[in-house]
Amino acid sequence: MIFHSKAPLRIGLAGGGTDVSPYSDLFGGAVLNASISLYATATIELLNENKIIVEALDRNEKQEFAFTNKLPINGTLDLLKGVYNRLQKDHAMPATGFKLSTFVDAPAGSGLGTSSTLVVAVLGAFKQMLQLQLTQYQIAQYAYDIERNDLQLTGGKQDQYAATFGGINFMEFYNADKVIVNPLVIPAAYLNTLENNLVLYFTAISRESTSIIPEQVNNVRNKNETSINAMHHLKEQAQMMKEVLLSGRLDELGEILDYGFKQKRLMAKNISNDNIEAIYQAAKNAGATGGKISGAGGGGFMIFYCPGNSSNKVIEALNSFGGEVKKYAFVAHGLTTW
Repeated sequence: MIFHSKAPLRIGLAGGGTDVSPYSDLFGGAVLNASISLYATATIELLNENKIIVEALDRNEKQEFAFTNKLPINGTLDLLKGVYNRLQKDHAMPATGFKLSTFVDAPAGSGLGTSSTLVVAVLGAFKQMLQLQLTQYQIAQYAYDIERNDLQLTGGKQDQYAATFGGINFMEFYNADKVIVNPLVIPAAYLNTLENNLVLYFTAISRESTSIIPEQVNNVRNKNETSINAMHHLKEQAQMMKEVLLSGRLDELGEILDYGFKQKRLMAKNISNDNIEAIYQAAKNAGATGGKISGAGGGGFMIFYCPGNSSNKVIEALNSFGGEVKKYAFVAHGLTTW
């Protein structure tokens, strides 16, 4: 028997970084993001042999173990093994061999929430296998707890919730892991315009958010006024973005993205660099009214708002930098299992 799951990656539109503790604990965070038609998938195949196989097909990584209740966390496939270890601890797992296989449609460090979405997908496959009765909030919090506490990986809270819930959401983050997901019901005409005008571009520079987020965290702990004020403005940006999307004032969206890009640079070093600045300016010169780095920054994906018919000229300008414009569509569904 084989158990399947898939969870969508996301584009962060506004407020990114305010979902990271301790900022969200002290001040409350707000993020607006949208799920897209790129996925993390997971399958669990039951085996007749007394062994465990874990493999990431997109990374060409594979490990095999004799059946055990705890797999070693050693820097290879730790997200997959971390989910298994936690479920063995919390639930009555059957003592049967299995093969866990995963695939992610974007590279690690791309800024689309790949790691957290992968954890959600793996959780989903085990949920289907074990018939666990977990709500969407419970799955997202479970994934967050495995990443941040069990595996001690730095990061925020939005990705787990985006992958689990899907759709376009305005999310609020508070102390004691309180999260409120507010789905936005956006008229189809507005959504089609947004999808048509928003260009997703992979810079071909992979980055490690673990080198940026700790500085952001320390800036809050050390009461760095510049960094904290930038996060306040990004939280404000999320509210602004929500209002223009719901009201259809989409031509204001580029300016709001541009405002956020200026603020995000102030949160920590290395969020931007000379290459990113050159790409950003070239896109604006070609007709984009604003854009942002997706995720923590430093590389990965960028998005640009291109009003009217300007997207073709913007794409032409972006192609000269050696990256890749990625086709996508917004999706309303989150984690799916079968």
